[in-house]
Amino acid sequence: MNEILWVVFPYICLTVFVVGHVWRYRYDKFGWTTRSSQLYETRLLRWGSPLFHFGILAVFLGHVMGLGIPKSWTEAAGVSEGLYHFFAVSIGAVAGFCTVVGMTILIYRRRTVGPVFSATTVMDKVMYLFLATVILLGLANTVVANLVGDYDYREGVSVWFRGIFRFDPHPELMADAPLTFQLHGLVAIALFALWPFTRLVHVFSAPLGYLTRPYIVYRSRDTARPGTHAPRRGWDNR
Repeated sequence: MNEILWVVFPYICLTVFVVGHVWRYRYDKFGWTTRSSQLYETRLLRWGSPLFHFGILAVFLGHVMGLGIPKSWTEAAGVSEGLYHFFAVSIGAVAGFCTVVGMTILIYRRRTVGPVFSATTVMDKVMYLFLATVILLGLANTVVANLVGDYDYREGVSVWFRGIFRFDPHPELMADAPLTFQLHGLVAIALFALWPFTRLVHVFSAPLGYLTRPYIVYRSRDTARPGTHAPRRGWDNR
């Protein structure tokens, strides 16, 4: 069972993640969009969207630090274990809180604003469910595990995660991890499999074309046309 959960399942989901994006880009380019609902409502969106996006960006960078960089590297750089956990708990908690608040506003908006709710697809609902579960479990791991428990995920979960990309996973490390870390890992991996078929594909879109596209020419309303005279400034005395 450990081999299935922590070796087979991750590789299946990552394969779907890669192949799914290739398929989506080739056969559904018009669907490669955020499906923005800004035209329907802006008051809640103005608060929820920045909180969520900036919060999730900070969470992502924290995961790059915690999962991608070995513990020995930070120690060699002079970052002590206590200092690392202080920043992980403080910055991680703030980023997680902003993400949760922003996501709550966005879900509330999507459920209560009629046109936005009508534009919500089944995959949107599934995506929000998985995304909310991942974020809440991650926030619980950041706060509770670092303040109450004595589990060091950098010697367990992080080693297993890096081993996946080296084709040298260690399923026994995840088998020994606390339940909340296991659930967080499983739901996050499943989210990667869902990713190509949801609006999350817009994460990999950058408006680079705006840098090279030609200018859009507009004709001024004040431009004189043949047979007409330019309007005078002020009162038109007759």
